[in-house]
Amino acid sequence: MRIAWRQICLNGLWIAGASLMMANIAKAEVPFFKASVSAGTMPPMEERLPKTPLVVTPMEEQTIGEYGGDLRTLIGGPSDVKLMFVNGYARLVGFTPDLEIEPDILEAMDVEEGRIFTMTLREGHKWSDGAPFTSEDFRYWWEDIAQNPKLSPAGPPASLLIDGELPKVEFPDERTVVYSWSKPNPNFLSDLAGAAPLLIYRPAHYLKSHHENHIDRSKLTPKQKIMLKSWAAQHNRLDNLYKFDNPDLPTLQPWRNTTASPATRFVGERNPYFHRVDPEGRQLPYIDRLIFTVSENRLIPAKAASGDVDLQARGLRLQDATFLKENEKRSHYEVRLWETARGSHFTLYPNLNSEDPVWRKLMRDVRFRRALSLAIDREEINDILFFGLAVEGNNAVQKISPFYTEDLRTKWATLDIDKSNALLDDMGLTERNKDGIRLMPNGEPLVIIVETAGEETEQSDILELIHESWEKVGVEVFTKPSQRAVFRNRIFSGETVMSVWSGYENGIPNAQSSPADRAPTTQTSYQWPKWGQYFETKGKSGEPIDMPEAQRLFDLYQQWLASTDDDEKAQIWREMLNIHAEQQFTIGVIGGILQPVVVAETLRNVPKEGFYNWDPGAQFGMYHPDLFWFEN
Repeated sequence: MRIAWRQICLNGLWIAGASLMMANIAKAEVPFFKASVSAGTMPPMEERLPKTPLVVTPMEEQTIGEYGGDLRTLIGGPSDVKLMFVNGYARLVGFTPDLEIEPDILEAMDVEEGRIFTMTLREGHKWSDGAPFTSEDFRYWWEDIAQNPKLSPAGPPASLLIDGELPKVEFPDERTVVYSWSKPNPNFLSDLAGAAPLLIYRPAHYLKSHHENHIDRSKLTPKQKIMLKSWAAQHNRLDNLYKFDNPDLPTLQPWRNTTASPATRFVGERNPYFHRVDPEGRQLPYIDRLIFTVSENRLIPAKAASGDVDLQARGLRLQDATFLKENEKRSHYEVRLWETARGSHFTLYPNLNSEDPVWRKLMRDVRFRRALSLAIDREEINDILFFGLAVEGNNAVQKISPFYTEDLRTKWATLDIDKSNALLDDMGLTERNKDGIRLMPNGEPLVIIVETAGEETEQSDILELIHESWEKVGVEVFTKPSQRAVFRNRIFSGETVMSVWSGYENGIPNAQSSPADRAPTTQTSYQWPKWGQYFETKGKSGEPIDMPEAQRLFDLYQQWLASTDDDEKAQIWREMLNIHAEQQFTIGVIGGILQPVVVAETLRNVPKEGFYNWDPGAQFGMYHPDLFWFEN
């Protein structure tokens, strides 16, 4: 089975019109680089592009663009500079707006039996510093990073394990890389195409000089030999392809970050060796620079309304839409409302791995989780905060998913105070204090501390409404915000009782979509972080699953991995979704939220309608920001 999809056709067009395209390329140097090319410090465009660049055809409503301009956007903190990588969305293979996977950085991908993946690199493709991009960059990651215990103590990523088996990795020549397993790996392509993808390559020419296996000790000074003892920490600090905060690290993205962190303003400049061209043979991206300015999240809507951005979605909520619309003409932008695809916009995560034995026992009792869900007035939350436009219900799937049913959305997720009280009474939580708050088995009031990353005032608003409705069943809520890194570490260590985050990223799955996040496979599943940690570290940390329903989800996921039959995969998905609805492992509240997108009136090729989603989608990534351009 040859999976090269549309790129094969495009390459066919390339071959048929090679002379014409190369002539166009020779005449169409990017203005941003003309001075450097004229001075001889940079090769001309035809020498910077791979022999067969990826020809990107604009979608129906998009047009051929013009070069130039700075695109301004606001970010919530220095770590958000990674959005240059996310939205640039150059991947070995990537999702199209139709959620199909096509080659991108790769010229082609051959897949045999769902288990043998042969990758063909583009001849002449180069990193952003002009160094060749070859199979050596894949070999270096696999042999010198992923299997080096000092750089990767847990070994290669758990996502590469199929039934405990790591892949066989081969490098037949400088343009070919082969990953193979004895069984199918249906997640491999989608992992490579993710917003935060599985990165199986590194710029070897840059990182080798910081790796003990490639350093000539005979040439080191005594001081350098002492420093060599901490080489692994230095290597990891520099190796930030995804974090995008090391300006010296070569990249394959359309823009390269030129600003070291920490900073309040990050500048991304176009990559002179980027591998994509438009149908006229002109190298992409059209826009010269990205300007990312750090702002407090609460100020982003006001700054967007003042015309301080050219493209903005992060930090904007549906509640801001009216205010933003009122300022369209004055600040010369347009507000567009994109759909979102998450299973739920706002989700409560009971920590089944809480360190506190009393809380752990409560959270693991399905009656407790169901009672909490039944005591949430989702209709009130929708009406007050989302103009009645949201979808009330579980953290499940959206209507356009083939697995959608009303039962998945509403089971244990409609307001029923009497049933909630009955479930809590049935658990033996019948004693209350003078304020009407139930008492836990240890005699303490049933006060749930819900932890947040402290980034969204919307979360506090929703929690306040939940607080009011939970009081009716004798449960009190306190909200504890903290910085995101602290928030996550507390969850991972079991210090939290309950947390808040958005729901499952892919709320529109089909049979081919991976159900990995519906099983205990990652510590970033906040309802069972230690079970996920145990899987990710191959048992070196975390805890083994010790709950039958969660184990069933894990077993079903393993069956999905082994299956090659779409009907069987679909049936597995349905059983997993039903288990989640029945068990309320996560408590979804509200979903189907529209995302405001502010677009400068001179910015072209940003779709009028779209999905704003992390994975699949990479926010703007799958709509090709390298095609966005400024008129005039």
